[in-house]
Amino acid sequence: MIQTTFPDRAVMAELLAKMLWEIKAVHFNAAQPYKLASGMASPVYIDCRKLLSFPRIRSTAMDFAASVLMRDAGFEQFDCIAGGETAGIPFAALLADRLGLPMIYVRKQPKGHGRNAQIEGNMPEGSRVLVIEDLTTAGGSMFKFIDAVRAAGGIVDHGIALFFYGIFGEQRFADGKVRLHHIATWRNVLAVAKEQKLFDDKTLLEVEAFLDAPLAWSGRNGGVSELSL
Repeated sequence: MIQTTFPDRAVMAELLAKMLWEIKAVHFNAAQPYKLASGMASPVYIDCRKLLSFPRIRSTAMDFAASVLMRDAGFEQFDCIAGGETAGIPFAALLADRLGLPMIYVRKQPKGHGRNAQIEGNMPEGSRVLVIEDLTTAGGSMFKFIDAVRAAGGIVDHGIALFFYGIFGEQRFADGKVRLHHIATWRNVLAVAKEQKLFDDKTLLEVEAFLDAPLAWSGRNGGVSELSL
């Protein structure tokens, strides 16, 4: 099924944010911050994998992803879709189906036996590959997959995350010569929380302070104050 409708970008961002709240994939807790893998303390946490468990929401999110890509990247820019292990794999399959393209997936490391493959599926050398993840903060994990595809002879000029943290900028992508596409960010999620009064004003102010200066907020709340991007 090839998606050919093009909703307004702001509408897509707001609706994805509302979907994430509806399925309880978003969590705010400024009093007891979450500790992220990077060592950062954060008052926000999101689980985009929950999208897979809700068919109507899942389908709409993939429609939005296809719309963003065709409008911003082009209609004939990709030869296949690559999902990163593990969260990106189901979304790669869904998006490949939407765009009528082959799908591959990329392991975090070669599997260590058999052909010792890191890329599973058929990717002819010179293929133009789109790498997808469910979310990205600053691009570190996505570039592990991008680098593997490039090392195997694929061309990666674009990546897409359904959700982009949007608090560290896109410097890693600029340095790696990859254009990042996304549907929604934490700002969209916060806007819905404010509009629907989902949390008290103190919590919302703390979340906004984190989004404005995440490392400073982390340092004040027991996490790292420097991050290697």
